[in-house]
Amino acid sequence: MKRDRARKPRKKVCAFCQEKVDTIDYKQYEKLKKYITERGKILPRRISGNCSRHQRELTIAIKRARILALLPFTSDNA
Repeated sequence: MKRDRARKPRKKVCAFCQEKVDTIDYKQYEKLKKYITERGKILPRRISGNCSRHQRELTIAIKRARILALLPFTSDNA
């Protein structure tokens, strides 16, 4: 009987590093929507696959977009 070994998932690569993005703009809210859950929470690095530098910039951009009402703070039915 063979043992089922859990495969080690591939390391996700930072999408912003691949695109060679210098700064993450809060006005591009369509791009920022990919990094928040349906409840309005920001996805952590281990799930989104971003590097630490871009994750920090992403967090600031999402918070700015929320303040300007481009993104929601929470979902409508929470």
